[in-house]
Amino acid sequence: MKHIVRNKFSLSLIAGMLSLAACTNQLNVEPVNTIDAGAAVATSGDVEALLVGAYDALGTTDVYGGNLQRDAELLGDNGEIFFDGTFVAPDEIFRKSMLVNNSQSSETWLDSYRTINIANNVLANLDVVTSGIRDRVEGEAKFIRGSLFFELVRVYGKAWGDGTPASNPGIPLILTPTTEITEEANVSRNSVAEVYAQAIQDLTDAEAKLPAANGFFATKAAAAGMLSRIYMMQERYADAANAATRVINSGRYSLVAAGDVFDLRVNQNGFNTAEDIFAIQITDQDGVNSLNTFYGAAEFGGRGDILIEDAHLDLYEADDLRGTLFYEGDNGGIYTSKWLNQYGNIKVMRLAEMYLTRAEANFRTNASVGASPAEDINLIRVRAGLAPVSAANLTLAGILSERRLELAFEGHLIHDLKRTKSNVGSLPYNSPKLIFPIPQREMDANANLQQNEGY
Repeated sequence: MKHIVRNKFSLSLIAGMLSLAACTNQLNVEPVNTIDAGAAVATSGDVEALLVGAYDALGTTDVYGGNLQRDAELLGDNGEIFFDGTFVAPDEIFRKSMLVNNSQSSETWLDSYRTINIANNVLANLDVVTSGIRDRVEGEAKFIRGSLFFELVRVYGKAWGDGTPASNPGIPLILTPTTEITEEANVSRNSVAEVYAQAIQDLTDAEAKLPAANGFFATKAAAAGMLSRIYMMQERYADAANAATRVINSGRYSLVAAGDVFDLRVNQNGFNTAEDIFAIQITDQDGVNSLNTFYGAAEFGGRGDILIEDAHLDLYEADDLRGTLFYEGDNGGIYTSKWLNQYGNIKVMRLAEMYLTRAEANFRTNASVGASPAEDINLIRVRAGLAPVSAANLTLAGILSERRLELAFEGHLIHDLKRTKSNVGSLPYNSPKLIFPIPQREMDANANLQQNEGY
């Protein structure tokens, strides 16, 4: 894929824009640098610079730069991996024993809201954007904001299927830029249902306004793919199948060979594969692949903190090519080769997920939107070197197993367990131990915030 880079903007301008959100308390603390936002955002180029800053913030290690995905796997694990690192925060997540001052909970919250604040600055200044690109700019900002609202509510709030979404506390919906401390900044948590509704609205708007092709930035298909994830969490299976079908039918993405999805030679520094719908761009000059940091052995630039156990390796059939995507490190530990490349892009969404989503959604509704469940599952199985399964022998458990093996270590585990109401070891899917605490610094600064159960 051609590596497309937008026009470079003044670094001092970007730094100034980011300072509007760089706060000790993301929602409540006055910016460290006093800037007149109205004066700073005066031209279309200024807003485009802000948008570049939003993507940069989206790719930080505590958001889509890897830790958000890592923690979904640590929290959902039941003996398939082992956290062998010395960092306290991820160890607490792995052991399902988070304390209210867990630093990762705080960093994910703060960096996500910092990113949302930058997106809000973009949206608040669309009137100065050149008319020919205004829809695209709006769509990209709403893709970023809607995606993070969704990610935050399923990390810090109860699952959609747990109790009553209309009354369960979610996360605060911040829809305008925050630049200074006011009483209005002491927001309360919106309900889970309200957050889902806003995320759907943002992503629906994004899908309508984004182009089909947009370099490595958000596209119409990326927004549709994120919508399919939301609909699956809500058990809106027909909507999920339709959204996934829109991605598949775009014709812009194709499955690559099983060994090439994460292959070091194919997934070159700063480039996507034909299967990647949206990915965080990493090169040896910019960005940090935190998944490599934790999943990679030391000889490949990682810390070697997450070891793969036999309980996971034994899940693969003998001929499954995905079962070969592991290697032994110099220390004797077994690691996934998905995150072998220290400078490889971080795959946030790829085409295989869309086929798996459509297969499950169609199976649950006894439908064949776009294709039959067996046809979609067999695309994934045959690509993995396995024999196709007949429609008569296809089961929901088989579909979920294919999903687990295909998307292992990519940040889906705890969310799939919650939406299917599956236990995590001895913990039920709705255990308070499987929900992050609202960061203590936020609770201390804002009396209107309600802490989660168990903290």
